Amino acid sequence: MNTTNRWWIAGMGTFLQLCLGTVYAWSFFQKPLMATFGWSNAQTTWTFSLAIGFLGLSAAVGGLLLPRVGPRKLALTGGVLFGLGFLLAAVALHLKLLPLLYVGYGVVGGIGLGLGYVTPVATVARWFPDRKGLVTGMVVMGFGFGALLMSKLIAPLLLAWTRTDVYPQGNLPLVFGLLGVVFLPLTLGAGYFLVNPPAGYVPAGWTPSASSKNAIRISETGGSRGQFVAMWVLFFCNICAGIALVGFQSPMIQDLYLARGGQYHEGPALAALGATLIAISSIFNGAGRFLWAGLSDRIGRVQTFRWMLGSQVGVFLLMTQVSHPWVFGGLVCYILLCYGGGFGTMPSFVLDVFGPARMARVYGAILTAWAAGGIVAPLAVAALKDHLGKRASIWAFGLAAGCLGIGLIISLLMPDERHAEQRVAATGK
Repeated sequence: MNTTNRWWIAGMGTFLQLCLGTVYAWSFFQKPLMATFGWSNAQTTWTFSLAIGFLGLSAAVGGLLLPRVGPRKLALTGGVLFGLGFLLAAVALHLKLLPLLYVGYGVVGGIGLGLGYVTPVATVARWFPDRKGLVTGMVVMGFGFGALLMSKLIAPLLLAWTRTDVYPQGNLPLVFGLLGVVFLPLTLGAGYFLVNPPAGYVPAGWTPSASSKNAIRISETGGSRGQFVAMWVLFFCNICAGIALVGFQSPMIQDLYLARGGQYHEGPALAALGATLIAISSIFNGAGRFLWAGLSDRIGRVQTFRWMLGSQVGVFLLMTQVSHPWVFGGLVCYILLCYGGGFGTMPSFVLDVFGPARMARVYGAILTAWAAGGIVAPLAVAALKDHLGKRASIWAFGLAAGCLGIGLIISLLMPDERHAEQRVAATGK
C-alpha cells in the first residue's frame, strides 16, 4: 500500500479510538444515575471500574489473539461488544437492575473496549516504523478526545431531548439505548479498514537510521521480565492518579462550586459545569497522548515518565489545598495531560524494549495495569466519598501523590534507554 493508504488506516484507528474513548465521560452520568435510581457513589462507580477492568484484561487477551486472527476481525468483534454493552445497559436501567448494568456496560462493553483499543495501536505501529512515537500518540489521542465528544455533544443533547416530568434527569434507559444504536455502526465501519501491512513492508523512501538500528538490536536482546514489571508499575501508578479524577471530576468540581456559594444548584446548569470540565480536560488528555509521545522520541521514554510522574506529585499535593473550582479544574487538566501522556508513550516504549514481533503480546499484557488501576483507584475514591464526605478529596489527592512518588522512584532506578543505544553503537552488542 502507498503512504496515503497507511494514513487512512491511521485515521480509521484514531476514529475507532474516539468512539471507544467516550467511556471517559462516565462521570457525566454519575450524579444523574445516583439521583434517578438512588444508588451510592460506590454502587454507581462499580460500572465504570468494571468497564476499565475488563478493558485491560481483554486487551491482554486481544494482544495474544491479534497475530492469529488479524486486526479486522478483532476490531469488528470489539465494536459489536461495545455497542451491545450500551444496549444491555439500557435494558438494565429500564428494569432498574444494577447487576445487569455491571454485566452489560461493565463486562460486555469493557471487553469490547479492550479488543477495540489494542487493535489500532498495535496495527498502526506496524505501518509507521519511521514515526512510531508520533503516530501511536495520534491514535491513542483519539481515545482521550472521546470524553469531549460525549460530554459536550452527544450526552447533553440526548438527555435534554429525553427530559420529562417523569425523567427530570433525562430518560437514561433511552439515552443508553440510543448510544448503542449510534456507536455500533460507527465502530464496525472504522474497524473494517484495519489491516496489517504486507510482509516485509517498509515505507517508501525510508531507511532505518543508526539509532533505529541500535534500538532494534536492543529489543532483540532485551525485554527482560524485570523490565516488563518496572514498565507495568510505572503505567499503573500514572493510571491510578489520572483515572481517579476521570471517574469523579464532574461531581468534584460541582461540590467545590456549591461549597463556595455558586449561583447554580442541582439541575442542568450545574451538570453543564461538570460537563465543561470533562470536555476541557479531555482535550488535555488527548493532546497529552500526542505531545508526550512526540517528546519521548527526543528525550527517551524513561525520562518522559520521570517528568510526568514527578510533576504530578507536586500538583496533587497542591490540590489538597485548593478550594476554588476553576483552579481545581486547571490542575485536573494538567493531571489528565500526563495521564494521556502515559498512554501515548507506552506503545513506543514497548516497541523499543521488546521489538515489533512481540509488540501486540507485550503491550496487551501491559494494559492489565489499566485494568488494575481502573478498579482500584475509582473504587477507593468512591469509598472515601461515601464515608468521609468533604474530607474525601484531601485523602484521595494525598494517596495519589504517594502512588506517583512510588512510580517516580522506580523510574529513577531504571536505566535510560539512550545510554543503552550509545553502548550498542560503541560496542556492537
